[in-house]
Amino acid sequence: MKIINPDVVAQASLLREKFASAKPFGHVVIDNFLQPELCETVLQQFPSFDERLAMNENGHVGRKAVNEKVASLGSAYQELDKLASSDEFRAFVGQITGLDNLLYDPYYFGGGSHENLSGQGLDVHVDFTHHPVTNWHRRLNLIIYLNHDWDPAWGGNIELHKNPRLPPEQDEVVTVPPVFNRAVLFETHNSSWHGFKKVRLPDEESDRSRKSFALYYYTDDREQKVRPHSTIYVEEHVDPEITAPGHTLSATDSQTIRDHVMTRDHHLGRLYNNITDLMGQLQDAREYIQHLQQFEVKFEALQREQVAAPPQTLPASDDASNQAPPPMAANTEADIAAQLALASSREQALRQQLSAIENARLWKVSQPLRRLIDRMRG
Repeated sequence: MKIINPDVVAQASLLREKFASAKPFGHVVIDNFLQPELCETVLQQFPSFDERLAMNENGHVGRKAVNEKVASLGSAYQELDKLASSDEFRAFVGQITGLDNLLYDPYYFGGGSHENLSGQGLDVHVDFTHHPVTNWHRRLNLIIYLNHDWDPAWGGNIELHKNPRLPPEQDEVVTVPPVFNRAVLFETHNSSWHGFKKVRLPDEESDRSRKSFALYYYTDDREQKVRPHSTIYVEEHVDPEITAPGHTLSATDSQTIRDHVMTRDHHLGRLYNNITDLMGQLQDAREYIQHLQQFEVKFEALQREQVAAPPQTLPASDDASNQAPPPMAANTEADIAAQLALASSREQALRQQLSAIENARLWKVSQPLRRLIDRMRG
């Protein structure tokens, strides 16, 4: 805890009150979160933008790079990692949020260093519900911003929404600029909508970017169950003035509409591909399980036949040691048992694969698989 500003630690009770009463959902904004020297070192050791780490969910190289290999980024990030994993800090975060037994993610799945170049935004969304490896329940996001002298007019301000599907005048939005050494801690569930508008840096600031460090906390279970789903996005509303009858589109208006359509098409294309892939895997799973069930029926029938058959004796011989053993039947019980063992291992592998599909970061599509797996387990 030594790298946390002691003033922050001393305000734990006040931060808890703010978190509990916050709208549109539980969150708290904490300025001067880290010790100043440590935060400066985190910024100095921030990794260069790497296009290999900028592949977005639509399979394209975007303008956001995420580096999950936190321990490899430098000594300051190793200190952050030690803090994130420590019992003391997790208890401190739990004190603020009211969540006990928080689990640290050693994979930093989706977390680590985040860099957004000019032109990059993040559509308002709710996060995936379960960790893809451990199947833990995702509960909290903690983001530390690393941007000196950030002008809110440049965009990139995190927005917390009541419901982005509502008309803008009915939505409730809290906007927080991503200024240096500011932490935002907020709960994640099916209505914790958040995102930020595109970063638009002026020419004289073109060498800058929006930088942050993100980590997420989980629990083994949660009181209010949620159906597993992937990250769900809602595209920003188009300004109604642009689409009003008689309005003449400017070049900016036209580009805005094209951007909206392109973003939506990318999201739909990704979902259609995922649906096709999942349905194919589901069909393969059904056919293979049916094959295993048929094999087990045949094996049980063979066992019954062998129990009912009289025992076989070898013919008498003066020289039994030279008597060649009779050829084994092609389907002896030992052979069948070996095949069944192999089939069982394949079934176990299939169940593991189905479990991975069940917890895939996909929206709604995995429900039929969950039902199938429930029947298999039953």
